[in-house]
Amino acid sequence: MEKAASFLSSLIGGGGAGEEPAATVASILIYPIKSCKGVSVPQAPVTSFGFRWDRQWLVVSAKGRALTQRVEPKMALVEAELPPEAFDEDWQSTPDSCLVIRAPGMDTLKVPLAAEGERATLDGVSVWEWSGSAYDEGAQATEWFSAYFGKPTRLVRFKEDTEIRPTDPDYAQGYKITFTDAFPFLMASQGSLDALNELLKEPVPIDRFRPNIVVDGCHPYSEDLWKALKINTLSFEGVKLCARCKVPTVNQDTGMFGTEPTETMLTFRSGEAIRPSHKNKQKVYFGQNLVCKESVSAKGKGRVVKVGDPVYVLQTYPSPNEAPA
Repeated sequence: MEKAASFLSSLIGGGGAGEEPAATVASILIYPIKSCKGVSVPQAPVTSFGFRWDRQWLVVSAKGRALTQRVEPKMALVEAELPPEAFDEDWQSTPDSCLVIRAPGMDTLKVPLAAEGERATLDGVSVWEWSGSAYDEGAQATEWFSAYFGKPTRLVRFKEDTEIRPTDPDYAQGYKITFTDAFPFLMASQGSLDALNELLKEPVPIDRFRPNIVVDGCHPYSEDLWKALKINTLSFEGVKLCARCKVPTVNQDTGMFGTEPTETMLTFRSGEAIRPSHKNKQKVYFGQNLVCKESVSAKGKGRVVKVGDPVYVLQTYPSPNEAPA
C-alpha cells in the first residue's frame, strides 16, 4: 500500500505550502507561423488566446485554406524569429520590430509587427471548421511563400481585435484560440518522450509533437491524468488527450515523411491500448491539451510561464480511459 501511495503521490505532486511539485517546466516552445518551425523561449506571457505569438500567423492557399505539414511537410523547414524581448510581459512593438522568416534556398523575409495605417484584410480564411477574416501580410510575403511552395500562397495574421475562434465547447467552454488546431496549450513530458524513444530504433526529438510546454521530473505519461494543475501561480486544466495526426512522422530537420514514431505508438499508445472502452481504437495519443483559467478573466500582471517553474497537480483523472479524448 505504501508503494502504491508513494507512486500516486509522485504522479500528483502537491499544491500547498511545502509540498513537492509533480514536475518542472523544462522548455517552452512557441510556433509563430502555424505548422512552421518552433522557437524555444525562456518565458512566455499568457494572453486570452494562449501564449503570446503562438500560431498568430498562417499560410493559406489561393482559396484561403490553411496549409499544414500534413500536406506540405517542407513547412517544417520554415523558421520564424521574433525579437527576444517580444516575450517580455510589458513589451510593445516599434516601427522597426519584425517577424524574420527564413527557409532553405530563400532570401530572408521581414514582416513588420507594428500596424502601419490601414491594414489589408483577406476574407474567407479557414482553419478546419472555422472561417473568418485575417490581416494580409502583403505582396512581398505572398511572393516569398508562393516561390517557396511553388504555388499561390499568402501569409495572414489573426485579427485578435475582431475575430473569435472558440475552443470545442464539448471540452472547454469560454476559451478562444488563434490558428492553433484546437486548444490554447499542449503539454508533454520529457519522461514520455524518453519512454517512447526506448522503443524506437532511431530516437525522435520532442519537436515531432509540437508541444508548447515540456515538463520534466514526472513518470512517463503522467500528464495523461492531469486534470487540474498550477504552473507557478497560474491555474490550468487538462481538457483533452492529444490524438496525433501524421505530423509526428515528419522529420522536422529534413521536412520528409516517415512511418515512426506512429507505427510504434500504435502498439502501446492507441485508443485500443489506453482507452479500451471508447471508440477511435486506432488513434494514438501523446500529450495533454490545456486551457488556462486566468486567460478569460480581467487582465493582470504576472501571467507568465517560465522555464524552471514548478508544476503542481491538484486533481487527476482515474486513468487515461476516463480522461477526455
